[in-house]
Amino acid sequence: MTWKRASFFGFVVAVLCLLWLFFDRAVFGSGPVTIAIQLAAVALMVWARVTFGRRSFHAVANPTEGGLVTNGPYRYLRHPIYAAALYFLWAGIAAHLSLAHVIVALVATAGLAVRMLAEETLIVGEYPEYAGYAARTRRVVPFVF
Repeated sequence: MTWKRASFFGFVVAVLCLLWLFFDRAVFGSGPVTIAIQLAAVALMVWARVTFGRRSFHAVANPTEGGLVTNGPYRYLRHPIYAAALYFLWAGIAAHLSLAHVIVALVATAGLAVRMLAEETLIVGEYPEYAGYAARTRRVVPFVF
């Protein structure tokens, strides 16, 4: 399987899981902590999209033209948009905790992980300086992972 196909597969898996959780009413926070985390996640996603600009959004990982973005939230995280999605997702799961919800969230997380790895592999080919950036910047949790 190519990295582009893997990224598409990861995207589809994550979207289907999120849809299942949405229709099962397990996506949105229900208390002040989970709602605050989700609002922070939305703010992070907006900040990342504004920083990244109008370059692109693809269902398949595809390095964009215009140079490597390392400012804004990308200074702290290599994947702030995926991080925001994961923060939002897991806050919702924490608010509606059940074994089924945790399993579906783990599958969604795995789908996004596949997508991140695919993107990173493709980006290194386009931007050799990405390796140095990746060495000093975490994927989804600042200073941790």
